[in-house]
Amino acid sequence: MNSLTFQELNLAAPLLRAVAEAGYTRPSPIQEKAIPPVLAGRDLLGCAQTGTGKTAAFALPILQRLSAAAPAGRPVRALVLTPTRDLALQIHDSFIAYGRHLPLRSAVIFGGVGQAPQVAALAAGVDVLTATPGRLNDLIGQGYVDLSRLEVFVLDEADRMLDMGFIHDVRRVLAHLPQKRQTLLFSATMPPEIEALAGSILHRPVKVMVTPPATTVERIRQSVCLVDKADKKHLLAYLLKAMNVESALVFTRTKHGADRVVRELARAGITAMAIHGNKSQTARQRALGAFRDGRLKVLVATDIAARGIDVDGLSHVFNYDLPNVPETYVHRIGRTGRAGRDGVAVSFCCADEQAYLRDIEKLTRQAIPLRSHPWAPGAPAVPDAGPSTQQPKETMTMEQTKQAPAPAASGGEAQGQGRKRRRHRGGAGRRGTRRQEAALAAQAPAQQDAAPARQPARAPKAPKPARQEAPRPEARPARARGQEKASQRAARPEQPAKAARPAREPGLPRPDRLQARRDSIRAEFSAEDNSIQLITRRPPAAKFSSFEEYMKAHGLSGGEEGAGAKDGKTE
Repeated sequence: MNSLTFQELNLAAPLLRAVAEAGYTRPSPIQEKAIPPVLAGRDLLGCAQTGTGKTAAFALPILQRLSAAAPAGRPVRALVLTPTRDLALQIHDSFIAYGRHLPLRSAVIFGGVGQAPQVAALAAGVDVLTATPGRLNDLIGQGYVDLSRLEVFVLDEADRMLDMGFIHDVRRVLAHLPQKRQTLLFSATMPPEIEALAGSILHRPVKVMVTPPATTVERIRQSVCLVDKADKKHLLAYLLKAMNVESALVFTRTKHGADRVVRELARAGITAMAIHGNKSQTARQRALGAFRDGRLKVLVATDIAARGIDVDGLSHVFNYDLPNVPETYVHRIGRTGRAGRDGVAVSFCCADEQAYLRDIEKLTRQAIPLRSHPWAPGAPAVPDAGPSTQQPKETMTMEQTKQAPAPAASGGEAQGQGRKRRRHRGGAGRRGTRRQEAALAAQAPAQQDAAPARQPARAPKAPKPARQEAPRPEARPARARGQEKASQRAARPEQPAKAARPAREPGLPRPDRLQARRDSIRAEFSAEDNSIQLITRRPPAAKFSSFEEYMKAHGLSGGEEGAGAKDGKTE
């Protein structure tokens, strides 16, 4: 039991009123140790496990400091940088709840949605700004965010920021901050990289470590189930029904894995929704709203969304896939067992995740007990975990496959199947077309013979009578056969003798022979029909020395010349 109360932390009356309305009576260990130095203006390095009230540990003193003075123009005076959109919304809601009785404005900006409403909120004036690194740098580059008058900078979930690769974006934001400021750094774990980052941005900080790094909440009952990877989906559906789960958060390593778990639970009759980076912000908020209101029983999330889920009364956390980073295990199970309540964390471990389990036990300094279940290695029986969770597969042995008769196909169907295969293969299938058609045609009779195997056997046919061969005539002597052929040839009528082919004239050369051939053809045509004349080449035109000679050759007289002169056709 803590010895201090919120009144003893020297908080303002509007803040005490808001805290009482939120249902808090005494501060948590991190709040009790962090609020006094932050109110004094000191830099702070806070390390506390997830779900211990870190948000109120820096939100309450920041609101009290900003309410003490109100500069003109309402600039951004406090900046909270978080790794995920869901966590940014959660922190923004906390600032609104704690500062409801103060004249301060709070806004949140993050990616994945349109920036127009966020730009409008910034233009109206903001005292406390909660943001993710990517969208903040984008708006700074566009000139919508001015951090030159910043007073307090908070880097929340610094270890997760480092794991997600946002360290470069964080350094870009630091370049726009004034040198004189108050810096608060909070993290659930404290690896050496975070200590180095804290040493570069903090000035003589106060270190607050409520519990040793990477320790888990004692009120969470942890257990691990050794199970094959293929049986995880059956085990999850079985435990969700057998353990009387009120609300469960299931963590997977990948986005596609989260969607696959939702589909498998739906087949088992369990309604679930998934939130991850591929989901739109509207879909994520809808799923979180249904989960917080109790309308949704199971929520499947990835590690990215682990930090932004804060649900009161979460009873169970299931690690469907063990994380490959041991610190992530602490963040996952920290979603349950909050505010002094009991929680249950169950992890599934297959053969490939044994090394991850050893790293987690080494980091948390405790051995996680094993949980027995029907799908454990060597278990004798597997009960039904719900409809369609595990269906027997229809398999055939090699002997059954060989004995199963193939359906009968006619020759035309066989050729049609061959043509279909050739169309699927394209041009490459034309090479073996004839061979394939011949093979299919040869198989068709065999398939037709095998097709009526189920019909009743036919009666055996009566044996055919032996064939009686006629007696062969005696062989004739060879001389008789020869004389018969000679007599047949003599009896044939004589054929008229063919006209002898005219002999060529061997003495003439080849051009003379051709000319003689042309003359004979010309004579034949002129003898049969005088109207048919051979078209020969026209002789060349004669050349004339003068125009008068040309006129005389064509029978033109001088009178015609005079007529032409009268018509004006003289040159």
